[in-house]
Amino acid sequence: MSEQYTYAVARIRSLETALFSNAVIDRLIACSDYEQCLQFLVEKGWGGADIPMEAEAILGREEEKIWEVIKELKIDMDKFDVLSYPKLFHNLKAAIKEVCTSEKSRHIFYDDVSIPGEEMRAIIQEKDFTKLPAFMQDAAKEAYECLLHTGDGQLCDVIIDRAALDAVYHAGQEAEDAIIRDYAESTVAVADIKIAVRSQRTAKSLEFMKRAMAECGSVDVSRLAKAALNGMDAIQEYLKDTVYAQGAEALAESPSSFERWCDNRIIQTISPQKYNAFTIGPIVAYVIARQNEIKTVRIILSGKLNELPDDSIRERVREMYV
Repeated sequence: MSEQYTYAVARIRSLETALFSNAVIDRLIACSDYEQCLQFLVEKGWGGADIPMEAEAILGREEEKIWEVIKELKIDMDKFDVLSYPKLFHNLKAAIKEVCTSEKSRHIFYDDVSIPGEEMRAIIQEKDFTKLPAFMQDAAKEAYECLLHTGDGQLCDVIIDRAALDAVYHAGQEAEDAIIRDYAESTVAVADIKIAVRSQRTAKSLEFMKRAMAECGSVDVSRLAKAALNGMDAIQEYLKDTVYAQGAEALAESPSSFERWCDNRIIQTISPQKYNAFTIGPIVAYVIARQNEIKTVRIILSGKLNELPDDSIRERVREMYV
C-alpha cells in the first residue's frame, strides 16, 4: 500500500462502521412521523450541538462532515473533483438563469465547490467565461447565448447537463485510480439511460436525445436513442443485452424502482472497494457512500413530511454501502 494512504484507509475502515445499513434505514422508515425521524438521526450522531432540529440543517452538516474527514486525512482534493462536477455545473446553470431571466434569487447555489454561487454569478454577469475551467467555457457561452436570445430554458439545461456528463467521463478516462474510471463510466451510462427513458415518456426527438446523451464505453447512445423512439419495451430489450440488464427489470417494475436502480448501480460499482486495501479506492468509495446515505435519508424525510405510507417510501430508498 502507498504510505500516503496507510493511515487514511485505516481511518475510513473505522468510519464505515457508522454508515447506515439497510437495517438502520428500515428503522428510520419505521419511525412514526417526520419529527421522530429527526430525533432518530440526532441520536445517531447526525447534525450537532449547534445545528437546528431541521432536515436541511442536519443534512447540510452531514455533507460538511464528509469533507472535514477528507481534509483531516490530508488527501489531495483533486482526487474528488469528479464528484463535485454535478454541483459545479448546477451553479453554472443557476447563474445563467438568474442573469438572463427575471427569475432573480430563486435558485439554490452550492458553496462547497471550486466556484461558489456568488463567484459564478459574477462570472456570468461579466461574461468573463475565461475564468471558468476549460471544460465549462464552451458550454457556458452556448447556454448563455441560447437562453438570452431564445428564452429556451430546456435547451439551456440540455447544453449544460451534457457538458457535465462529458466532463465526468473525461475525468474518468484521465484518472489513474480505477474507482474514478468505474464511477465515471457508470455515472454517464446511467444518465444516458435516464435520458432515453424520460425522452420516450415525453416524446422527444432523436435529435434531442443525441444532443443530450454523452458518449461512453458501456452504452451505444445511437442504439439507445433509436430504441427510445420505438417505445419503453425497446429500451428494455436493448438494456437486456448490456451490463445494465437489471435496469430493464427495474423499468418494467415501476418508475420509482427504476430511479432507485439508477442510484443503486453506482453503489454496486463502488462496493468492491470494501475489499481493496491498497489504493485510494476505499476513501473515494466512502465519500460516495456517505453522499448516497444522505440522499436516502432526504428521500425518507420527504416521504414522512408528505405523510406517504411506509411501503411507498421503502420503494424509493437506495441500497446502502454496508
